[in-house]
Amino acid sequence: MGTLYLVRHGQASFGADDYDQLSELGQKQSERLGRYWAERGLHFDAVIMGSLRRHAQTWEAIARGADYQQVPLVWPGLNEYDSHAVIQAIHPGPLPRPDTPELYRQHFRLLRDGLAQWMAGTVSPRGMPSYTDFVHGVTSALDHVRQQHHGERVLIVSSGGPIATAVGHIMGASPEATIALNMRIRNTAVAEFQFTPRRHSLVTYNTLPHLDDPACTGWTTYA
Repeated sequence: MGTLYLVRHGQASFGADDYDQLSELGQKQSERLGRYWAERGLHFDAVIMGSLRRHAQTWEAIARGADYQQVPLVWPGLNEYDSHAVIQAIHPGPLPRPDTPELYRQHFRLLRDGLAQWMAGTVSPRGMPSYTDFVHGVTSALDHVRQQHHGERVLIVSSGGPIATAVGHIMGASPEATIALNMRIRNTAVAEFQFTPRRHSLVTYNTLPHLDDPACTGWTTYA
């Protein structure tokens, strides 16, 4: 039996012109996770990540904290959906930058609605695959892990959408439950699966053991 760890990227740059880069806190969260694992002697036989910049930056910070040397396998199917395209599919007009609590809540209300409609096949966000193809991108990575790494310890670095999709898939969750999983996942949160050549089983989801230290108070983020 093998173990698969899935890590959401560190805090990115929500509300900025370029979301796809870690904030200073995101770098700290990720490096702290690497140090936490190194302190416990945790090593990986393989590392897989999406092709987004925030995935690479998260892995680099984890590796820096733990002194890992692996070269990750890049798997584009682990990339996040385009949240702006999802929202524009149901609200084509311009929206203000979500820089107040109310605008932040509005952003995520629209995102939930857009995700539900994309998953149901009633909208096709511009530049995005169908939801069926998105799920296949995620599950193909899970299939690869089962087929190629039996008995090993594997790390995946990805985003909230793909990780929630992976958990929802193996749990047989409804679209609504999968969206709820997605909305609550925290930056650098860890999910743990056990796997055999036939199946994955969920052990933990959305844990932040590396941020339990009082020195990390205020480091928990969601975007």
